[in-house]
Amino acid sequence: MNRIKKSGFLLLILTTSFFFSCSGDEESDEYGNWVESSTFDGNSRGNAVTFTIGNKGYLITGYNGDDYLADTWEYNLEGDYWVQKATFPGVARSGAVGFAINGKGYIGTGYDGNDKLKDFWEYNPETDEWTQKTDFAGTARYGAIGFSINGVGYIGTGYDGSEQKDFWKYDPSNNTWEQIFGFSGEKRQNGAVFVIDEIAYLGTGIHNGSNELDFYSFDGNQWTKLQDLEDYNDDDDDLYLSSGVGFSINGKGYFATGISGSLTSKCWVYEPLTDTWDEVPDFEGTPRQDASAFTFENTAFVLMGRSSSYYFDDVWEFKPDELEDDDD
Repeated sequence: MNRIKKSGFLLLILTTSFFFSCSGDEESDEYGNWVESSTFDGNSRGNAVTFTIGNKGYLITGYNGDDYLADTWEYNLEGDYWVQKATFPGVARSGAVGFAINGKGYIGTGYDGNDKLKDFWEYNPETDEWTQKTDFAGTARYGAIGFSINGVGYIGTGYDGSEQKDFWKYDPSNNTWEQIFGFSGEKRQNGAVFVIDEIAYLGTGIHNGSNELDFYSFDGNQWTKLQDLEDYNDDDDDLYLSSGVGFSINGKGYFATGISGSLTSKCWVYEPLTDTWDEVPDFEGTPRQDASAFTFENTAFVLMGRSSSYYFDDVWEFKPDELEDDDD
């Protein structure tokens, strides 16, 4: 009897040691590192517009808890600093959308504290000038999704008094809008999008008080339904999310932060070749909603946002090819 007990105890020690060794190796080999960058020079805010042109990121408008904002800021990636640019001449707002096409930035829609908006503007970084363009052809709204692929821009979904699911195409060559059809997904506001190889991937958001789990791609001609956003995180919970951010790096897409039952720091990565999701290291800033993001070739930045009535001005860089390091 004693010999059997000793053998079992030894087996338990070896098994436990092996378990902790494997667990430690997995943690040390987890890729995706968050590093805090230079603090934003302007006011804290949430629901700002961002886009990337070359090696510069741009952040415009937003809300800081007291005021709707109209300032324009340029982030220099090489120097890790901010420069204030020409003030956005439209109505100060939050909840607008933005994208870049052929070296110029575009923003439109939003909310100014009283009215939903549908005006649309172009920014030229070479001259630091804003030009008003043809109004968005859909209804005035906020919380929409905007993106550009193949040299044209798109705005869709959002809230105009109720959630919507329509999509509209903007052609900068002739300054016109055209409604596009074929999106069979659910209505939503505060969804997220990322673009990989001129294909947009759209998901998340909220409709009738519930999070949406459908997920679609769009190549400029056709919408394709992909696997729903279910059962991807470590707790086997659904990838519920609204008011988060989307971005892409090196052929993979990411959703991060937002509301997932409560405010979250989770970050998920999407592999388009297999239509699958996986978790990567959590965003290291405070959990938040209404953040913004912009992307460069091998890195992305998540910045601003809010937690309840507290608004942030921090900026976090995500490096997908670096090992996670909580101490950097």
